[in-house]
Amino acid sequence: MNLFTVITVTYNAEDTLLRTLKSVQEQTYSNIEHIIVDGNSTDGTVDLIKKHTKEYTRWISEKDKGIYDAMNKATAMAHGEYVCYLNAGDAFYEKETVEKLVSAAQQYKHPDILYGETVIVDNTGKNLHNRRLKAPEKLNWKSFKQGMLVCHQAFIIKRSIFEPYDLTYRYSSDVDWCIRLMKESKSIVNTHQVLIKYLNEGVTTANRNTSLKERFSIMTKHYGKLSTILHHAWFVVRAIINPQKK
Repeated sequence: MNLFTVITVTYNAEDTLLRTLKSVQEQTYSNIEHIIVDGNSTDGTVDLIKKHTKEYTRWISEKDKGIYDAMNKATAMAHGEYVCYLNAGDAFYEKETVEKLVSAAQQYKHPDILYGETVIVDNTGKNLHNRRLKAPEKLNWKSFKQGMLVCHQAFIIKRSIFEPYDLTYRYSSDVDWCIRLMKESKSIVNTHQVLIKYLNEGVTTANRNTSLKERFSIMTKHYGKLSTILHHAWFVVRAIINPQKK
C-alpha cells in the first residue's frame, strides 16, 4: 500500500478543525500520513491537535509567512507518494476519498496529477451545489485560461513533482502553482470522482479584490496580457447577459 500524505495548515481554527481531522481519521484507506502545520495559533487549536493526534499524525506550531509558507513547510515534511492539501475547516473528505484516489493512481500507472470534482457545502456539511466551474474531461496548463477549473484541494500531485508555492502571492498562489505543475507534468488524470466537500466561504472569498488582482497578474504571466484581457472581458459580458449565473 502506497503512503498517501494529507496536509492541513491551520491558524486559530479551533471552531472548524475537528471536522477536517475526523474526515482524515475516518478514511477507509489506512496508509495515510497527516501533516499539520499551525501558524502559532492563539486559541485552542493546538490543544485540539494534541487531543486528536494519531500515530500517523505529525505536526508543528510556529509563526509563518502565511498559508502558502505553511504549505511549503508541510510538504518538506512529507513522505507520501501523493500529496493533497486539506485545510482546516474549509474542506473535508468523504470516508472513501483517499481509497478512490489510490485506486485511480494504480489504475492509471501513477500519473503526476490526479484531479476531480468539488461539492460546495454549508457550515453543517449539507450539500448545497456543485462547484460552478466544473472540472474538464481533459486538463492541461492552458485550461486555466477559463479560470481555476479545478479546486486546489481536488488537485492531487505526486510529491516528486512538487514546486514551492510563490510567496509573492498572498491569496492566489495556488492558481500559479497549479499552472506551473501542469506545465511540468507528463500525465494528468481525471478521477471522475467528487474529491472535496468545500465550505461556501474561504480566505480567497473574504479577500476577493486582492485575490482577483493577483489572479490577473498570474494569468498575464502564464498566458500573456492580451489573452488575459480578452478572457476577463468575456467574464464581464457573461455577467451582464446572465447576472444570476455564478
